[in-house]
Amino acid sequence: QLHLVESGGGLVQAGDSLRLSCAASGRTFSVSTLGWFRQAPGKEREFVAGINWSGGATYYADSVKGRFTISRDNAKNTVYLQMNSLKSEDTAVYYCAAFKGTTWYVVRVRSRNEYDTWGQGTQVTVYS
Repeated sequence: QLHLVESGGGLVQAGDSLRLSCAASGRTFSVSTLGWFRQAPGKEREFVAGINWSGGATYYADSVKGRFTISRDNAKNTVYLQMNSLKSEDTAVYYCAAFKGTTWYVVRVRSRNEYDTWGQGTQVTVYS
């Protein structure tokens, strides 16, 4: 069982960058697909990015493609989300999550119902 803790959120101006980190404990981290999701006030939690166990496969929501980069360091049990060119619409609580499946299918990786372990979230606020 994984335990996930996000950090790195904050208040930034539009156009700035932030890097979120998600530190994991648990012996299954290095074999787990991980994802980043976000939830804005009054909206449903939405998929942002996913990465497979090796880092060799990634997938992004269209809204962040080209601006955000997901990566992982299995030696440090950490997954990252580099967010560049931030916009006000990126304002949300960001969560990392562990995928409960074992096979990389994009249609499943982008579904929040396929994740069974979640962190507590970190707030990102972008002002213009």
